[in-house]
Amino acid sequence: MVDAGILQLQAALVERFEAQPDWEARYKLIIEYGRSLAPLPEALRTEVNKVRGCASTVWLAATFDGRVVSYLADSDAILVRGLIALLLAVYSGHTPQEILDAPPAFIEELGLNTHLTTNRANGLSAMVRQLMVYALAFKAQAGSGAGTGS
Repeated sequence: MVDAGILQLQAALVERFEAQPDWEARYKLIIEYGRSLAPLPEALRTEVNKVRGCASTVWLAATFDGRVVSYLADSDAILVRGLIALLLAVYSGHTPQEILDAPPAFIEELGLNTHLTTNRANGLSAMVRQLMVYALAFKAQAGSGAGTGS
């Protein structure tokens, strides 16, 4: 079952973006999200944490405390930084199963899939895939009785 918290977070994002008068304002809001993203520690800016399939450099790391997944990310491009910040706002702090059960419907609802360049849209898909890969790995880890990890 999809976690109501993730659905509420997605709905709140859609509402906030729909309140913007036009796409220029929406892009500014995405950039604002990016600016509010906590800096990624230098130690996590590794090849292992790079998201493949993004035109910009994107790092995405995840930790699991045995219950919830926490994501950390950054990008060298401010708009992409905003996009990853949106994903983290929705998915970080939830169980692996909740994450896996909640596809990012808000991307389509916001029109990001049609208002981003093809490269950016492909990069956003790659970021979502990587979030889900981490959640799947942590779900398997939790199923095996393992503790924390990253």
